[in-house]
Amino acid sequence: MAKRSAGLLLYRRTGPDAEVLLAHPGGPFWAKKDDGAWTIPKGLFEDGENPLAAAKREFKEETGFLPHGEFIELGSFKQPSSKVIFAWAVENDFDPRNLKCNTFSMEWPPRSGHRQEFPEVDRAAWFNAGTAARKINKGQLPILQELFHRLGIKSRQRVKSSRT
Repeated sequence: MAKRSAGLLLYRRTGPDAEVLLAHPGGPFWAKKDDGAWTIPKGLFEDGENPLAAAKREFKEETGFLPHGEFIELGSFKQPSSKVIFAWAVENDFDPRNLKCNTFSMEWPPRSGHRQEFPEVDRAAWFNAGTAARKINKGQLPILQELFHRLGIKSRQRVKSSRT
């Protein structure tokens, strides 16, 4: 059975357009990656667990912020790894300077026998549609497209065309 994640895509309106909040994964593998590395805050959930509740939990664990408001179900999105992401969007504002997240432990450097702690997310930022399309992991691009489609935002076309 494919792994399943649940995540939230925060957005805020900027006049006729909107910006989305994306998170940059922490840890040494992602340290020097930027374009194509950002993600919606998300995490795995178990059978029997409510996906929206899991998405809220994971967002809080990765940002330190629990959003509120009307959650828009965006759907499920199969990733190149076969993982399926269940995604919701919610309009909220969050100051990325207030980012607080859980950490994970891993052996680093590899085969060194030393374990180090790293943040799950090392930073978060707001991006307009075109920049978000460049920054987000390519498998998650359809999540952005769906949000901008649902919001009826004209900049949705930039999301589709900004990938080369």
